Amino acid sequence: MHQKIRMSEDRFIELEIKIAYQEDLLQILNDGLSEQQQQIIRLEKTCQLLAGRIKNIANVGEGINQSAEIPPHY
Repeated sequence: MHQKIRMSEDRFIELEIKIAYQEDLLQILNDGLSEQQQQIIRLEKTCQLLAGRIKNIANVGEGINQSAEIPPHY
């Protein structure tokens, strides 16, 4: 009977160790996911900024083309 109790204690300790490792892994994964989300937010802001700049450049380019005189040979 004593051996059976010892096996149960060993099994209990083994499960506690596994749970501790899983909790650590879960925290590492959560931290990584959080960092990736922040990076995605920064990239989205950068894309929006670049899209706005491209639109402004295109608008300026259209204004220049419209104000340019047509060469006489046309």
